[in-house]
Amino acid sequence: MTAPQGSLSNLKVIDASRVLGGPYCGQILADHGADVIKLEPPAGDETRGWGPPFLDGAASYFQGLNRNKRGIAVDLSQEAGRALLLELLDSADVFIENFKTGTLERWGLGTEELQARFPRLIHCRVSGFGADGPMGGLPGYDAAIQALCGIMSVNGEKDGTPTRVGLPVVDMVTGLNAALGICMALNERAQSGKGQFVETTLYDCGVSLLHPHLPNYYLSGKVAQPTGNAHPNICPYDTYRTKDAPLFLAVGNNRQFAKLCTVLDHPEIAEDPRFASNSDRLANADALKEALEAAMAAHDCATLSGTLIRGGVPCGAVRSIDEVVADPHTRHREMVVDIGDYRGTGSPIKLSRTPVSYRAAPPRFAQHTPEVLAEYGLAPDRYREVLPGLDPDKTDEPD
Repeated sequence: MTAPQGSLSNLKVIDASRVLGGPYCGQILADHGADVIKLEPPAGDETRGWGPPFLDGAASYFQGLNRNKRGIAVDLSQEAGRALLLELLDSADVFIENFKTGTLERWGLGTEELQARFPRLIHCRVSGFGADGPMGGLPGYDAAIQALCGIMSVNGEKDGTPTRVGLPVVDMVTGLNAALGICMALNERAQSGKGQFVETTLYDCGVSLLHPHLPNYYLSGKVAQPTGNAHPNICPYDTYRTKDAPLFLAVGNNRQFAKLCTVLDHPEIAEDPRFASNSDRLANADALKEALEAAMAAHDCATLSGTLIRGGVPCGAVRSIDEVVADPHTRHREMVVDIGDYRGTGSPIKLSRTPVSYRAAPPRFAQHTPEVLAEYGLAPDRYREVLPGLDPDKTDEPD
């Protein structure tokens, strides 16, 4: 791995989390320069097996969340493994974990114990529901949280059944919020000199995503239902048929609506009193969709999309994953990362002076154990029984 660089290059992070939310948080920090040591259990992060497809024995799911990290494996169920963790935490700035509630406490490594021993440490926990409350300590996975938090209830075709969002949006947002919380805590530490406990839960993050449905409910008392691709508050904001393919229109004001109708060569649609304002258009959404699709029937999707968006009307052709990867703008924004045989998704966070860097592909299981032990001045023989994957040929005593 090349030398760390970036806005977080002064940070040492121990990432003992598994699956998605925590590892995604760790990758965000690693991409921006933090030295992140991924600490896996003896069986490995279970996402290593969530395939096919696989690269070097690890599934694409794992590959997508663990770039720029160094990997070791430690059996924390044994006292020696916990002693090794404490050695690593002694010089760490951040500790990320998603152990079941009560696990660290049972090991004598709970929040209070860690804060007493490492007063500058930022301890970040990602969990399903938090440690307390009616559902405290219960397990949570993205899709189940989508169901519990009402996300599924507003997703799907109109008059259809609730549908899971086709990506792990709750897990991803939980990881983002964890990274944001860590950065907030680090900023405060710069003033106080003290670390603190940072917590993000899938449940809280799932509820936080319910915009505008929660604000609508708070004001109207009406419970949202699935609306297909249509927006509950804005119109036209939906998928519309063109001559050859569907086009999504995201028209947010009257000026954009007038421009849309002008480009379609049907200015009379914008002049129709039924469509005079956003509220009017919402009340007459079916009639408006019929009128717009009749006007769009003469236009091919690609040409119309290009004309509209360059004219100030937000829109987009409905594209497949391969089309997104092949798009020149995707490459221009450096959203595809290649490191040897590894291909990953780039960071969306762009900093002008301290940019993101892509230094290493995700680690093989326990790949960096000898390197990390040597760096921390730890004798391999002292911890051999709790270090699965340790290469006996690469365990010389540190100098």
